[in-house]
Amino acid sequence: MADITTDYLIVGAGAVGLAFADTLIDEDPDCHITIVDRHARPGGHWNDAYSFVALHQPSATYGVNSLELCTDRVDTEGHNAGMYPLARHAEILAYYDKLMRDRLLPSGRVTYLPLTDYRGRTDDVHALRGILSRAEQTVAVRRKLVDATWFQTSVPATHTPAFAAMPGTRRAVPGDLPGLWLEAANPPAHFVILGGGKTAMDTAVWLIEAGVAPERIEWVRPRDSWMFNRRKLQPAHAALEELVDFQLALVESATAASNGRELCHLLEQRGVMLRIDPAVEPAMFHFAVISEGEVALMQQITRVHRNGRVTAIEPEAMLFGDVRVAVPPNTLFIDCTATAVPFNTRGQTRPFFDGDTITLQLVQTPFVPYSAALAAFLEVNFKTDEDRNPLCTPAPLTDCPDTYPYAVMANLLSGAMLSANPKTESFNARSRLHPTGPEIARLKATRSPRLAALAPVAEAIRANLPGVIKLGMAAKALHEAGMNSAGNRA
Repeated sequence: MADITTDYLIVGAGAVGLAFADTLIDEDPDCHITIVDRHARPGGHWNDAYSFVALHQPSATYGVNSLELCTDRVDTEGHNAGMYPLARHAEILAYYDKLMRDRLLPSGRVTYLPLTDYRGRTDDVHALRGILSRAEQTVAVRRKLVDATWFQTSVPATHTPAFAAMPGTRRAVPGDLPGLWLEAANPPAHFVILGGGKTAMDTAVWLIEAGVAPERIEWVRPRDSWMFNRRKLQPAHAALEELVDFQLALVESATAASNGRELCHLLEQRGVMLRIDPAVEPAMFHFAVISEGEVALMQQITRVHRNGRVTAIEPEAMLFGDVRVAVPPNTLFIDCTATAVPFNTRGQTRPFFDGDTITLQLVQTPFVPYSAALAAFLEVNFKTDEDRNPLCTPAPLTDCPDTYPYAVMANLLSGAMLSANPKTESFNARSRLHPTGPEIARLKATRSPRLAALAPVAEAIRANLPGVIKLGMAAKALHEAGMNSAGNRA
């Protein structure tokens, strides 16, 4: 006989699993949920993130449906001035702890098992083991297992670097930087940032804002990146017109472009895309969102290495294969090379709903919490997997400009399908995680003249849909070819 009996066993208490659980207890008032997670507190990978990390996008559409993440205000200083707030590390962890302690557990319908490892299943009985206690438990699941760990999120504190570090080399991960005050007697004389993604960008901004002179910073950036301009992605209640312009820019530029790189350049001309160095063609796009203020800070760092990836670091040098590049004595290397989502995992998908298993993925890229909450709504409000799965085809998490049009096309088609279904359209209208749904519903209810701003979008989408699909299908072929190559190398 099992130790615990539950309706849904959710593996993972991060942003994905908690968004699913939060919507599920509202949509199905009779179900019982058990949540198991390896961390000591809710929040998933946020527990391991560096302390100065913040959301990329405004907090208005992050978290769970039932609980606002940040107060509705505009930042008045810093590189986010004039825009809506970005929740920081401590705020996010406090938010998820509040959700668990004040909402989920008091409902009487949620069992939470932190510091617990999911060990697998035999028929309908699932095995757990306490990470510290080593105690074994079994769970009988009446309905479904919910896998909220599909993308295997990696952060600098938990990944294994792909380069060698010679003895005596000062190496850190971003989370170590705020603790450098403890080394005030021997602070680093020089800094080298390793990596070109959003973590490296956050680190560069942090160093400059901490007072490090840009000439004391070098940056190993094998690939530059395109990024979305955060000013174009403010909450709908405050900037619906900007979101409309963003959507118009996507479809019109996709029709005008002959490939993904050209699409990014057209979006740059319309203020939607940003890059750090206007003279360098970005080869990466991971859906990062950034401000023009942050870009201006990063542009102060001019000692940038594009020799490829570092293969080894020494106290006074870094190696790119056979090429050795000297660095000043007492240099601190900051490892920002973790990939948030392993590249080979990006190419693996399975149906969201498959019998007694739900695998939480992306319905629309990159809306992670929204996708999980929508899956919970579909689970309760549609009877069969055949009804549910067509409404949540796993969306592609593309890696580069060449394949980005595939994501544009997939999001556009997904949005149209969800809008055409009365149930999912109603869900979007009340989901705080949806970027425009609640605001459009409010404007309709009040017959606001601001609705006129939406009219050009519908017409533009209809007119440009053939061009979006043509570019998207070509990018889809490139994406799938890249995934097949990655799979063959694995």
